Amino acid sequence: MEADESPAEPALPPSPPSPPSPASPESPAPPKPEPSEAHARQLLLEEWGPLGEGLRLPTHLSWRLIFLRRPLYRNLLRSPNPEGINIYEPAPSTGPTRKPLEALGNFRGWIIRTEELQADRSWTVKQQCVDLLAEGLWEELLDDEQPDITIMDWYEDSRLDTCVYELHVWLLAADRRTVIAQHHVAPRTSGRGRPGCWLQVSHVFRQYGPGVRFVHFMHKTKNRKEAGGLRRTRVTDSSVSVQFRE
Repeated sequence: MEADESPAEPALPPSPPSPPSPASPESPAPPKPEPSEAHARQLLLEEWGPLGEGLRLPTHLSWRLIFLRRPLYRNLLRSPNPEGINIYEPAPSTGPTRKPLEALGNFRGWIIRTEELQADRSWTVKQQCVDLLAEGLWEELLDDEQPDITIMDWYEDSRLDTCVYELHVWLLAADRRTVIAQHHVAPRTSGRGRPGCWLQVSHVFRQYGPGVRFVHFMHKTKNRKEAGGLRRTRVTDSSVSVQFRE
């Protein structure tokens, strides 16, 4: 089992990452017929269950648009599993490597940097800043209903150090600097059991107050320098999602 120990909390979140480059154009698929306004509302309420029945949309939104964008109950992070790793199996043994992290998977949407530590250790720092309005949520929902914002992540019990993972999340106002709520955790593992298993961290922001427009997600994973290159702690299935409050 793991015991969570909070790291020193940064006073402010890092500078907002630049927007990711647009994806290369692909051949468009044949368009699917869009549902009517009434049918879109029916389909969404079937997905959301009774918690969504009392929802009223502002005049500038339509049920059809919400149906197409699906801002609730989906992962809002880009490339949540960059290396295609399956958490239901032990982390694959890859050994040290001299390749840059970006060459080991699809990291589109992530801002990546290295934070050097003493001796032979370092952190790989990956972050994204999710624009909630751009993802299809709306101000009235965020301010009045304040739906739950759920953070989840999985990291490898690599045994490269006492602490091999940190999670830092900030809920930000429209200026992307004002912090409305935040969560920081640095789990320590016991060292018992088989190394290489996956450990989960999660947090739910509830009743955080009005004004939230961005979620800044950042996690750090520990590396160790060896003769053959860098041995890394892997992380996968990161997620930021929004749900109605129970």
